[in-house]
Amino acid sequence: MNNPQTEHSSHAKAIFLDRDGVLNKEIGEYVWRPADFEILEGVPASLARLKAAGYYLIVVTNQAGIAKGLYTAAEVKACHAKLQAACGDALDALYFAPGHPSVSESLLRKPDSLMIEKGIARFQLDPAQCWIIGDRLRDMEAGARAGVRGILIGDTTIHPNLMQANDLVGATDLILGNN
Repeated sequence: MNNPQTEHSSHAKAIFLDRDGVLNKEIGEYVWRPADFEILEGVPASLARLKAAGYYLIVVTNQAGIAKGLYTAAEVKACHAKLQAACGDALDALYFAPGHPSVSESLLRKPDSLMIEKGIARFQLDPAQCWIIGDRLRDMEAGARAGVRGILIGDTTIHPNLMQANDLVGATDLILGNN
């Protein structure tokens, strides 16, 4: 009881996850039909490893197709339900930003950090113990704005100041090797 940190220490950390290209296959256009929503190999096992290591798992995804009228929030939620089912309900929160700059301004939309800040507040997280895993520089920028370290995944140009991995499996290995 002397150290207030110990009360929340087991849940003071989280992994913020971009969705398309990290958890599910990027198909070159908006992914909103559950039939097109293909979870990438290694994702359920990686999420289970991170969960076992004491991390909250929080999805943060831009979904501009909603603002553009291409699909609805309900369709996004149907994809998220499929993701949760495939991953044994490992995800603690799924945030999405429905806005698009051509339609409306939104602080939720990455590279802004409001989705991450909402997760930090909701789960009383220590940003220094958190990570964001994404496949775009805007994911890294959102993490940096919230004080969260990032790992850029995919076939990316080498950025000397960023940690990088091929996929979520590689990013998981980096994170768990880091602790």
